[in-house]
Amino acid sequence: MTSMKKFFLAVFLAGTIPGTALMAADKDKIDPKDFVEEASAKGLAEIETGQLALQKSQSPEVREFAQSMIEDHKKANQELAALAQKKNLKIAKDAELMNQAKALVLKQRDGQSFDEAYANNQVAAHKQTLSLFQKAANSDDAEIKAFTQKTLPKLQHHLQKAVNLQAAVGAKDKEAVSQNRDLNDEVPESNIGTDTEERARERSLSDSADDQ
Repeated sequence: MTSMKKFFLAVFLAGTIPGTALMAADKDKIDPKDFVEEASAKGLAEIETGQLALQKSQSPEVREFAQSMIEDHKKANQELAALAQKKNLKIAKDAELMNQAKALVLKQRDGQSFDEAYANNQVAAHKQTLSLFQKAANSDDAEIKAFTQKTLPKLQHHLQKAVNLQAAVGAKDKEAVSQNRDLNDEVPESNIGTDTEERARERSLSDSADDQ
């Protein structure tokens, strides 16, 4: 595995992007060679973690999301591979990268289910990918620019779906979860408190009536 691929994998696993990791000479751009290698590596990681989710999860929401990630990222990687071949650029195909991407989702934090770990990873991973594509959208290479600008809306949609998935599986890792609490078929805490207070008032009224 090349040092460049190891770096890309470390960024993917960590869920953060170092301040200068993706910068070329211009802070708002990225070299086409670096973009093609990193974008294809991220696409492979999405496919592999999606396949792992299909194997390990019984959640309909997780399985539907994972299947859509596999299909969308396979298509995007095929388009990127054709573009890379035309420009004589290399794409990522390292088996070790894919194996370590799968290990990422297996390495859950304390108290997390697989579904929570997968959902949290997908939010972090898609934020990284959006940042990468936004830089490439400013490329001086017209074909790279066109590819990224066409792909960005789909990635933004992926991120929103990942945020929704966090809420659906009860992940507590990100702030976006609070926006979708009612996806579970459970009575919200606020309602439970209200019901308890209502019953207490009814008992109080009943006791007063008995005293009279």
